[in-house]
Amino acid sequence: MQRESDWCEHCAFRMRCCRASLLLCLTLLLHSGEAKVLTEAQSGPLYRVLGAPLSISCTVSGLASDNTQKEFEFRVTKPTQPTFEINIISTSDESFGYAIYNQRVASKEITLKHVSPNSVLFEIQSLQKGDEGDFECAVINTESAYDGTYNAKTIVKVIDNSLSVSSPVSTPLSYNEGDALTLTCQASSNTIQHTHLSLAWHLHKDGEDDARPIISLDRDFTLSPGPTFEGRYRAGLITLDKMGEATYRLHMARLELSDQGRIYCRAQEWIQDPDRSWYTITQKDAEETTLHVKAREVVPDTSSLVVRISTQQTTLQEGQELSLSCNVDAHNLEKRFLSVAWLRGSVELARIGPAGILSVGPEYSGREKGGELRATRIRDTDYRLRLQPVRTEDQGEYFCRAWLQDRGQDGAFTAGEAQTSSPQLVSISASESGLSVEMQHNVSVDEDDRLKLTCKVDGVKGQLSVTWERQSTSTTLFENIISLSQEGVMEIEGEFASRRVRAARPATDTFTLELDEVTPSDSGIYQCSVSEWKTNSKTHSQSKTSTVTVSPIESSVKLISRNTLVTVGENVKLMCRVQGPRVPTTLSWSLQHEDSTTDNILTLKWNGDISWSGDQHVYQLEVENKAMEVTHSLLINGASPREAGKYQCQASAFIQNAHKKPRPSNPVAVMVQYPVSKLSLTSSPTLTRNINSDIEIKCSVISEPFASSRYAVTWQHQQRGENKTIVSSDREALITFGTQVEPSDRQRISMRRSKGPSFELTIRQAQISDGGLYTCEVVEWLQEPRGNWYELPPESKITELNLIEPEKNLSIVKDELELNVSRSKDFTIPCHITDQSSGESEFQVTWFWQKEPGIQKRPIFVAYRNATLQDMLGTGHQLRFGHPVPNQFSLTVSKSAPENSGLYFCEVEKWLPSLSHGWRKVAVETSGYLTVNVFTEGEGAFEPQCKSGTWIGILVPLVICSLLVISLLVLKICRTNASGGKNSGESLWAEAHPLNTKPSAED
Repeated sequence: MQRESDWCEHCAFRMRCCRASLLLCLTLLLHSGEAKVLTEAQSGPLYRVLGAPLSISCTVSGLASDNTQKEFEFRVTKPTQPTFEINIISTSDESFGYAIYNQRVASKEITLKHVSPNSVLFEIQSLQKGDEGDFECAVINTESAYDGTYNAKTIVKVIDNSLSVSSPVSTPLSYNEGDALTLTCQASSNTIQHTHLSLAWHLHKDGEDDARPIISLDRDFTLSPGPTFEGRYRAGLITLDKMGEATYRLHMARLELSDQGRIYCRAQEWIQDPDRSWYTITQKDAEETTLHVKAREVVPDTSSLVVRISTQQTTLQEGQELSLSCNVDAHNLEKRFLSVAWLRGSVELARIGPAGILSVGPEYSGREKGGELRATRIRDTDYRLRLQPVRTEDQGEYFCRAWLQDRGQDGAFTAGEAQTSSPQLVSISASESGLSVEMQHNVSVDEDDRLKLTCKVDGVKGQLSVTWERQSTSTTLFENIISLSQEGVMEIEGEFASRRVRAARPATDTFTLELDEVTPSDSGIYQCSVSEWKTNSKTHSQSKTSTVTVSPIESSVKLISRNTLVTVGENVKLMCRVQGPRVPTTLSWSLQHEDSTTDNILTLKWNGDISWSGDQHVYQLEVENKAMEVTHSLLINGASPREAGKYQCQASAFIQNAHKKPRPSNPVAVMVQYPVSKLSLTSSPTLTRNINSDIEIKCSVISEPFASSRYAVTWQHQQRGENKTIVSSDREALITFGTQVEPSDRQRISMRRSKGPSFELTIRQAQISDGGLYTCEVVEWLQEPRGNWYELPPESKITELNLIEPEKNLSIVKDELELNVSRSKDFTIPCHITDQSSGESEFQVTWFWQKEPGIQKRPIFVAYRNATLQDMLGTGHQLRFGHPVPNQFSLTVSKSAPENSGLYFCEVEKWLPSLSHGWRKVAVETSGYLTVNVFTEGEGAFEPQCKSGTWIGILVPLVICSLLVISLLVLKICRTNASGGKNSGESLWAEAHPLNTKPSAED
């Protein structure tokens, strides 16, 4: 039996050992699966203003040596190069940073400092636009192994400073003491980020380094007076009101001499970081306004003060009223400024200043708000303080202290020597009341839900009243929310008057507060103050507080687009990303045009229904669901200028059968531009044409047209600095003449289009006034996807038209010829034109005969340009006119006789038409001489020999010429006698007819 017992104990021992080993292995296994090292940096994205400071905290935990100082490094990756890391600064290596940051690190603009052995603070004193990016904090691992995360990233966005602050009054102001002052300040911001503004008025007195805050309105619309102005604020003498979107008004009911100085307003712009903390990203001051306050006249007196304190009861029970009277005696006191204060030990309860303003010490400010503390001046020498209900902690020695106040020229008061009364001992014993209050310490509620607080009371003996108060996270003072009197009367206070708030007493020992649709700004400390009453007198008060946290429904709405600048006809895709918890959401799209009008495009309701307000043919909607994000894409098919503007999406959570506060996205501007004109023209830069000719100026499009291209053309004429429109054709090819074109000119001017396209301007019978610069202006019209037409920038080409008179050159054959003709034979006198300047020319040809050189020439035949022929000598059919080709004329003399011998030549007149002057003679040319010798039979060889002899000798020509002259005279005399002064019908020589060189009107 003993052996079995030993064996059993041995087995049990072995089992215990195995069990312990198994537990040890499991512990090691679980421990090895956990990462020990954790590096954390400030969560982003952080939006900071250009030129403002940036700070990022970074902490590491889990390393073996917790007290050993760790070394950190900071790097950044820029959006333009997301894969390239740039070293900035290190705590261990001064040469760690790249050159781009070395100078800023050396100048201490960028620093990295240890806050503790395991944390650092990275700071940039003044942000630059290029600093935007992903900042990475990395801790240097000095251990042998890696176990966890050794780096953390923070996204930083650098935005422009759009805060604007201005005050309309900049000139000095002068007021009398006691006057009212009203100033306004304009403050606004145009940033697309969700920011809040706070505004404060400051007074900067001469000789003081820092300005004093007068009153401020914080980002949650909470008013806070400055320390030196709190009493006047409580008395309602200083107010700050927001009027409209951007106007803040300061009103000071009664100015004091101490208000003299430089007053200005300061605006701060706040943004909430991802860690829910608020951060001031920028602040600006308006221009200072100098304020002068004139003092009242005071008769100086240096008499001393006598201060007394008294009370009716020195022994009180808890809940009763304590009344402390303060009497001050001094010579001529009614003309002096005096301050009086009540103290319990060294703690000041309240003070009435020289202007009669009450200020309460911080320990009693809450009781003054609840109406438990009151202080008044009864007369110039008597002051009274009342405190009810008193508490056991209110017992002790009370003093009354007074001192004269002398006011200087600058309006500032200078306190004289203080006089303190003898102490007054007040004893307060606890009453038999057992009133107690209990509340839940911490309460959490979601945004837009209902906040319900419960206050439990015990030991109630009399009637009860309750007051609910709140202390926001941005102030140390409690503000009243709602109260329920002992008679059951409910009274809502201040800003909560417009809220859905209720106070109730559902049971004898229970008070409740209900506040609907709470927001994160409702977070804070809530206080339930319960008071016990007897015969309209408050006997006891007890209070408890509860910390309330309102968790926001985080739904960030962001609108992005990859292409916001598009050409007409291109597609646009806008993506609205809604991030946050998956709750039913209604999303709407809107478009704000340049004229500030807003169109609702569509609304996608929480149940999937779509309500269209825009054109469904233009817009399409796509929805993509992800775990913590829903992307709503709005597609614009074939954008036109009608779709240009600022797009915005807005998400509204649908909770408890109601839409909650909508969250708008940032606006995204879509710009729709017309396509770049490819229009290219060609035309002749210069044309030179003759007057009276038809002129054609061509302007051609040589560029590739768009599919819907149409063209409008305008021809303009500029001459002597005057520019006028001749003719135009719209895109429908409707032709219109300019208003300055005369009706007569419209018959000469025409325009047509031809393939290409080409645009041809035709001017018929051009005049001198038609010369100048001709501009062909072509506008290309395109059709939008919606059917509307729009025009592209015009293109133009200029052609210079030079009109000249036709060349007057006329050239005819001038050869000197000699012709020997037998009697009774025919001979022809040619007249050939070899050159002319215009095909419109017409000619008048006149043949002349001259017996011999030196004798007057006679016209014998005229061929007018209108084909009229005139035989100037009336020889009948002896002269025959010939015109075989346009440039050749001839006159044939038939049956010649010796008397037909002589010199023949022709004279050609060139005529051109003109609308203003009719036909004009522009040139005259004379042909060479044709010497004709008509001889009888047997004389043919003599004359050439004689003629040839004239060139050999001198005497022979003289003799022959003399004989010819004598013979001619004799022959003329004989013929004159024979005809009796009349021409013979058979003779070539007839009476000379004068040549009419001007055509008749019929010509």
